[in-house]
This record gives sequence, structure tokens and C-alpha cells, in this order.
Amino acid sequence: MPPERPSVADLFLAALRLGCTSFGGPIAHLGYFHEEYVVRRRWMGEEEYADLVALCQFLPGPASSQVGFGVGLMNRGLLGGLASFVGFTLPSAVLLTGFAYGVAALGDVGHAGWLQGLKVAAVAVVAQAVVTMWRNLCPDVSRSAIAAGLAGLLLLVPAAWSQVAAIALGAGIGWLCLKPGSSSTGAVGNKGGARSGLRWLILFFGLLILLPALTQLLPGATLAIADKFYRVGALVFGGGHAVLPLLEREVVAPGWLTHDQFLAGYGATQAVPGPLFTFAAYLGAAINVGPGGWLGAGWALFWVFLPALVLVLGTLPYWQKIRVLPAAQAALRGANAAVVGVLLAALIDPIALTGLTGWRHGVMAAVGFAGLQFTKIPPWLLVLACAAAGALLL
Repeated sequence: MPPERPSVADLFLAALRLGCTSFGGPIAHLGYFHEEYVVRRRWMGEEEYADLVALCQFLPGPASSQVGFGVGLMNRGLLGGLASFVGFTLPSAVLLTGFAYGVAALGDVGHAGWLQGLKVAAVAVVAQAVVTMWRNLCPDVSRSAIAAGLAGLLLLVPAAWSQVAAIALGAGIGWLCLKPGSSSTGAVGNKGGARSGLRWLILFFGLLILLPALTQLLPGATLAIADKFYRVGALVFGGGHAVLPLLEREVVAPGWLTHDQFLAGYGATQAVPGPLFTFAAYLGAAINVGPGGWLGAGWALFWVFLPALVLVLGTLPYWQKIRVLPAAQAALRGANAAVVGVLLAALIDPIALTGLTGWRHGVMAAVGFAGLQFTKIPPWLLVLACAAAGALLL
């Protein structure tokens, strides 16, 4: 006898538990989701889950958050999807908002040893992400060449628009030059109807056009944050680590945060469970620290996650048709290779150039990278160890 469909409360509580315990990044999250939703609770079948994962990896945005949203959506509609999303996102968002207040309370921490330790940890974590993503997304010469070439181009042309242009260029090269990948064989699709999906897609693209125009007409930080965070959430492929360089351009270049504040928050993000995109909560709170900090965190979170959720709602009805298009598969492979190049360029500048300013920093980063790569030490433990070592030694 099949299990009963979960209630909205069931979905929220299951996601909340996962949000409190899911360390290890998006790939690990998908494993936790499979164990919880498919094996233990049987809220989805194996093929249904596999095809939902394939869709969310095809789309820009945080794949694990999109999968969690999709699980709730397919069981209890939009309200169930939102319950799953909020449950999974809430714990890390609260922790990172609190961290932003803590950093602000300490005042000028630019030369603090623990902060330098967090910056060193960021070097190790991003380096390990580059290696892993290169292995998975650039397994052949063609995609490796796309990643390396675009990384070099980004280092030569470090403009605010260059990262989005690199991803678009990678997609174009993939569409023209790469072979399509294989598609999954599940049965996700036709959820919500084609007309409903079209409305969500119109909203997705409409906001991409409307928000920059509104920002020009009504200058101010509130709309500017909405525009910047929505654009990042809408255009980033490759998951949580890939959002780092795009957000760095958007919040550091205008002077909203310093590199030190940015990298401190990124390091802290590695030490909390849940989706890496909740880094936006830290940024929103740090930009608006004070009475408006919690509102700023919520505002930034809303806009960075909104495009990912809207895309799931918009593409789910069409997924069976989209996933078999060779051109779409080839473009995605090129875009994913470009993401690796974007992350590699960000690893060099500003992460390594800012985080490694002495030989001890280099030794700590190398040891941390080796620990992540060869001993499978959890990233959160590495972050805490680097912060402690920085406070004692740097």
C-alpha cells in the first residue's frame, strides 16, 4: 500500500530537519534528500526523483534548493513547495544573519587573526570546488579548453559584466561545438499545465528586464539589491560555489562591503548546514546592519532565490520536451564549463590574492585543501579549524 501524501506541515518539518543537519554542499544535499524523501518516507519514486534532479541541474540557480522545492511542489502544490523551501533554508539563513551582526559588533576586523583564517579557509574550499567541478563538468579536452580560456579572459577583462558574458559565451560555444549529453528516463513533467508554466516564465524574464529599468528610474539601495541579487540568482549555473564571483562583483565593487567582510561571510557559510545561497542572508544583513539587518537579510534572500523557484514552476510542465533537445543539452554543457572558468578566475583574483598574503597563509591553505581533497574532512570543520589557527598564529 503506497504511503499517504504528506501534509504541508510534514513537508516543512522534514525540510527543517534537513536544513539543520545537511552539511557538505549541494551534491551531499541531494543524497540526504534521496534518503529522506525516496527511501525513508517514500514521498517520491526513484525515477521521479532522478528526473527532478536532472531538471534542477539543467536550470541556473541552487540545485538542491530547487529539488527540495520541487518535492514539496509535486506533493502539495505551491504551498507545499514553499513549505519545503522555507524549512530547508531557514536554519542557515538565521545563523548567517546572526554572524553578520557579530562581525559588525566587533568593529574593524580587517587584521584580526580569525578573519584571516576564514579567508585562508575560503581559498582551500574554493580550490577544492574548482577541482571537483573541473573533474565533473570538464572531463574532456573541449570543455577543459572552454574553462581555461574563459578563466584567462576574465582575468584580463575584470569588468562587472564579464562573468555573465563568459557564461553566455560558454553556452554559445557549447551549442555550436559540443555534443549533447545523455538525458534521464524519469517521468517528471506536465505539473501545473503549460499555461501556468508560461506565466511563470514570463515573470522570470520580465523581472530580468524590469528591475534594471526600475533601478534607473528610482535609485536607491532597496531596488538595487533586488536587481543585483535577482540577476545573480537568475544567471548563475553550477550551484552555491559558483555564486561567489558574481556576488563579489555586485556587492564589493559598489563599496557596500569590503573584501574582508565578504570573505568572512563566505567562510562562515561553509560552517553552517543548508544551501550555500543563504550567503545572501549574511550579505543583506551586513549591508543593512542595525535595526534593518534582519529585513535586509530577508530581502536579499527573497531576490536571490526567487528566479530559481520561478524557473522550476515555469519549466516543470515542459521538461519532458526540453530535456531531449540536443541543442539545449550542448548549450548547458558549455555553460557548465564556463562556470568552472568563472570560479577558477575568482579563486585567483580576488580570493587567493586577498587571502594569501604570507607564506604561513599558503601553508594553511595547502593543508586545508589536502584535507578536503584526500581525507574528506567536512568543510565546516575546516573553517572552524582555520579560524582558530588564525586567531592563534596569524
